[in-house]
Amino acid sequence: MLFRTAPWVLACSLLAATAAAHPAPFSYLDLHLDANGLTGTLVVHDLDAAHDLGVANADTLLDPATAARYRDALVALLGPRVSLMLDNRPATITWGEIDVVPDRQSLRLAFTVSNARPGHVGIHAYVFPYDPIHQTFINIYEDSALKLQAILDVSHQDTSYYSGSTQGRWAVVKTFVMSGIEHILIGPDHILFLIGLLLLGGTFRRLALIVTAFTIGHSITLSLAALDVVSPPARFIEPLIALTIVVVGADNLLVLRGKPTDADKAKDIRAYLAVAFGLIHGFGFAYVLKEFGLPQAALGWSLFAFNLGVEIGQLLIVAVVAGLLLAVRARSETLARRLALLGSIAVILAGTYWFVQRVFFPA
Repeated sequence: MLFRTAPWVLACSLLAATAAAHPAPFSYLDLHLDANGLTGTLVVHDLDAAHDLGVANADTLLDPATAARYRDALVALLGPRVSLMLDNRPATITWGEIDVVPDRQSLRLAFTVSNARPGHVGIHAYVFPYDPIHQTFINIYEDSALKLQAILDVSHQDTSYYSGSTQGRWAVVKTFVMSGIEHILIGPDHILFLIGLLLLGGTFRRLALIVTAFTIGHSITLSLAALDVVSPPARFIEPLIALTIVVVGADNLLVLRGKPTDADKAKDIRAYLAVAFGLIHGFGFAYVLKEFGLPQAALGWSLFAFNLGVEIGQLLIVAVVAGLLLAVRARSETLARRLALLGSIAVILAGTYWFVQRVFFPA
């Protein structure tokens, strides 16, 4: 916990050191989740409040009677700058009374949000835009236990939390399944790799084995990278992903050079390519997942859900591509063979283009 609490210790030290002159540029947003719902407090420094309220002497705001007079104006000022999403729906914040925290030269506003415990809380806070170095320290408590700490500033204004309840785990699953489906469907390199594996066709059992092998491969490295056990740089992995596409297309061409005999089918190595190259693609998936943000309290559920989403997306691709190839093959074996040949050449060209682009012209 030391590395998590260090920023708060530093904040308190800076605040104490500057209390006699300029308050440290911090505000504090605390959220409390329990069986009664969601409540919270927002603590802001008197100097920041005075600046935006147009109060000449900030110290006057530390008088409880004066603070009470400015309560409505402060709520009108800060309300639009703090917003919450509960289970992906905008929440209404009901602001309560204001009180003074003299030893911190601060004002504290209490608020209530919901009388039911949400599964997911999305937080947006940019409390004092006039100050480019202002930071808002987020503390989220669930049943009195501190569960999440985060810092929001001008470049990072959003964070989120999934509760440890059943509803929270279900929110994790829904969110990360959709993220996994979306990633595989909008990732042209992953899609082309799968198409390359499917071009030669085969029985449903054979194609299912190939896709399952790919899933096993990428699930291993996705989990390792997402948990920071092994995390190779993207500048190495992205070109390797492009090379896997080239190799799959080249293997197809080697197979298509011969006759489609039973011996050739026995040498089908696509499942082996899928599991081996899936290890490389898994690192690519992990970069996206880490950018999305893994909830520390539900790592297992989020990894499982993201993998499940990727698998669902893969099956959708397989259903469409395999169905089209099967229809073509039923009409003409020669046409299907020609399509596999042209498709494999296209796969090689696309993979080569991505390799050159990622090695020599990285974004």
